[in-house]
Amino acid sequence: MVTTSAPASALDIPRTHPLRARAVNLAEMRAMVAALDGLAADDWTRVTACEGWTVRDLATHVVAQYEELARPWLLVGRAVLGRRRYPRLSPLHAHNQCQVDARREVPPHAVPGLLARFGPRGVRAVERLPGAARRRIRLSPLFPESKELAEDSMDYLARVLVTRDTWMHRVDVCDATGRDLVLREHDKEVVGQVLLDLALDWSGPPAFLDLSGPAGGRWTLGRGTPSVVVQTDAVTLMRQLSGRPATGVVEYDGARADVAAFAAARVVF
Repeated sequence: MVTTSAPASALDIPRTHPLRARAVNLAEMRAMVAALDGLAADDWTRVTACEGWTVRDLATHVVAQYEELARPWLLVGRAVLGRRRYPRLSPLHAHNQCQVDARREVPPHAVPGLLARFGPRGVRAVERLPGAARRRIRLSPLFPESKELAEDSMDYLARVLVTRDTWMHRVDVCDATGRDLVLREHDKEVVGQVLLDLALDWSGPPAFLDLSGPAGGRWTLGRGTPSVVVQTDAVTLMRQLSGRPATGVVEYDGARADVAAFAAARVVF
C-alpha cells in the first residue's frame, strides 16, 4: 500500500466563475494567436496529434469555434451539413470537419488575424446571453457525444470547454512545430478544470497527483489513503487524459491494477 500526505481533493476545485471564465478565455485566445503568429510556411502543413489534421486545419477549427459562439446559426448549419457530408463520422467530428472545410481557401498567414477577430466577438456574444439561458441550452440534440460532458449545456461549453479545446490545440501546435509552449497564469485554471472533471467522474482507486510545472499542483482523487501515486508534468498528464500519444514520462507508484486504472482515465477535451 502506498501512503503519502494528502493535499486538497480535486473535487474541491471550484468551477470557473463566469467573470473568471471571460478572462481565461481571452488569455488563451491571445496565447493561441501568439503561437500561430510567425509560423513558417512549412509549419502550417505539419501533421498534428489530431488524426488527419495539419496545423492549418487545427487552427481554422479553433477560429470556427469562436466564430460559432458569435454566429450560432453557423454551428447548426455545419452540424446539419456534417451529417450529410460525412455520414461515417460522429456528429461532432463531422461538424468539426465542416469547420475546416469552410476555410480551405484562406491563406495560412491570415488565420491568426481571423482568430484575433472572432475570439473576442465570441466571448462577448456569450456574455450577452443570460446565465440561466446558457444553462438551459443543451448541446446533445446536435451532438449526442455531449451527454458524456460534465455538463451538457451551452454554459459549460462557453465557460470551460472552448478554452480547454483551444488550450489543448495550442499544445498540439507547439508539439507539431517545435515551438516552446509558453505557460502563463491562466494555464493553471485550464488544468484545474480538467482535474475537476476527472474527479467528478472518478470511480477508480484513490490516487495522489503530483504535477510539476507552472500549471501543476498536488491533488487527490477518490476517498481514502491513495493506493497509486502519479508524478509527471501537468501538460504531459493533459496529453494523456485527452488520449493523445505519450510525450514525456508519467511515473507511477502502486499496484499494477491501480496504475492501469489511472492510465486508462480520459477526460473530454
